Amino acid sequence: MTAEAWIIDGYVDEPACLGVPPYISPYIRTVAGVLISHGFSVRYCTIDQVRGDHTFLTRADRSDIVVMIAGVTVPGKYLGGTPAGYTDIRQIGSSLRNPTTYLGGPVLFGSSPGGGMKAMRQEEFGFDQLLQGSPATALDSILNGSNSVASHSYSVEDEWAIAGAGIVRDHPLFPYVLCELETSRGCSHAESGGCSFCTEPFYGKPVYRDITGIQAEVQALSDHGVRHFRLGRQPDLLTYQAGPGEFPVPRPEILEELFTGIRTAAPEIQTLHIDNINPGTIARHPDASREALSVIVKGHTPGDVAAFGMETADPAVVKANNLKADPDMVMEAVRIVNEVGVSRDNGVPHLLPGLNFICGLAGETSDTYRLNREFLERIMRENLLVRRVNIRQLMPFEGTRAWSEHALPVDERLFRQFKEDVRKRFDLPMLKMVYPVMTVLRDVIIEESGDTSFGRQLGSYPILVGIPLKIPVKAILNVVIVDHGMRSVTGLPWPVPINDLPAKVIKWIPGLPKSAQARILAKRPFNTLESLEKATGVRLQPDLFVFTSPAVPSL
Repeated sequence: MTAEAWIIDGYVDEPACLGVPPYISPYIRTVAGVLISHGFSVRYCTIDQVRGDHTFLTRADRSDIVVMIAGVTVPGKYLGGTPAGYTDIRQIGSSLRNPTTYLGGPVLFGSSPGGGMKAMRQEEFGFDQLLQGSPATALDSILNGSNSVASHSYSVEDEWAIAGAGIVRDHPLFPYVLCELETSRGCSHAESGGCSFCTEPFYGKPVYRDITGIQAEVQALSDHGVRHFRLGRQPDLLTYQAGPGEFPVPRPEILEELFTGIRTAAPEIQTLHIDNINPGTIARHPDASREALSVIVKGHTPGDVAAFGMETADPAVVKANNLKADPDMVMEAVRIVNEVGVSRDNGVPHLLPGLNFICGLAGETSDTYRLNREFLERIMRENLLVRRVNIRQLMPFEGTRAWSEHALPVDERLFRQFKEDVRKRFDLPMLKMVYPVMTVLRDVIIEESGDTSFGRQLGSYPILVGIPLKIPVKAILNVVIVDHGMRSVTGLPWPVPINDLPAKVIKWIPGLPKSAQARILAKRPFNTLESLEKATGVRLQPDLFVFTSPAVPSL
């Protein structure tokens, strides 16, 4: 009888890895590959499935091995799932009595209820063994009977990634799953100690994965029906295989080989996005970076985001925390990404920067918030586009300089005022520029159903779309933007099914006066645009409406 193993996905969120739905992390797939290579039949479930149905734990308790992966070192707000907290992990570890249980992932660095508090290392999780370092490598070493953990090796881990690719089919959102792809581990900035708060230096200096290994994994995932990928598991994609040094010069020819290899391996690919880009790399090597960014724009899919770990616009805080780039360097990086990526395809910009701010770093003063505001005002004055601004409070981890040198507690009044100012004075006008009214977003996947349903496209930092209709979860539809909030947009199904819209929704049609709304209700159904324009007295965009009932659930 084949031995059975379960993987419980508690989700991960690190500076260089995201595994919260609709993402699935590389850890899950390589651990699955290890278990399969040792002859186990592998089952998979998420922490949200466990919370919603405890029969998952009952079934897992009858297995031989249970591996849980979890840990958040970059706290955020999530729509697709809620990462496992310490209480979740402890309850699962203590409730599983029959199998041998293992826990791995960044949770071993520490955990905290949220930003603004220290992430404390826990002494007791209730699991039999902890998988230090690479969870897959540690698990393989244990299953081989070794008392010492083998060093991480991509030549071996590539084989596990391929063997475990099929686990994605058990994800509750499959096939709408975005596979995070790893290109390297470790951070080049670690040569000078790394940023004071960051956990990436825990992985050491960069070790790069071969393109052939990435391509083989992508092909295996594609063979199992995966169509959505992100090159996210690295601190700076521009420096992939760029050589030694803290800020190596990008090698565009290597990136072109990487993107070509991925597209060859997955010819039916629908999403290919990136994540982290170091603004310090762009500012120090502008010509090579332009060329490398152009390669990304040529090889990816539109609507992409280059996430900048800016952290602060205060030069004193930059110096005190050994950050990667000063404000002028970040501004130059924003300009260069706009220069290369601002052109639109299917209505959306190809590639825009995203900015991350951290409040609570060493050296922070009330003046820091003024400098942060002034930096964003410069972006607006230059008419540059930014996809999103993420603002969070520091979560210090033991082993980082921030553990002892942070500025916590953050002045809550200053923090909240800064956040509110950014939302109103920057985010709202910026969203209007990035996603003008009448922009069509294709393949929006509904994640939350209600009187207003919420959905997103698959990709890096996709915009949240609120649709004032009850649409089933997992429905996919094209949406036209009709209004803006500070962090989201309002949309209608596109083309707009004018004869099927409820009365309360007609008001959202752009440019339609209130008097015309009443006439639409009185004179429906319409068969042509001309008849609709005659009834409303308003000239309307030709491709905005459809006059037959669309095949969209619930309309």
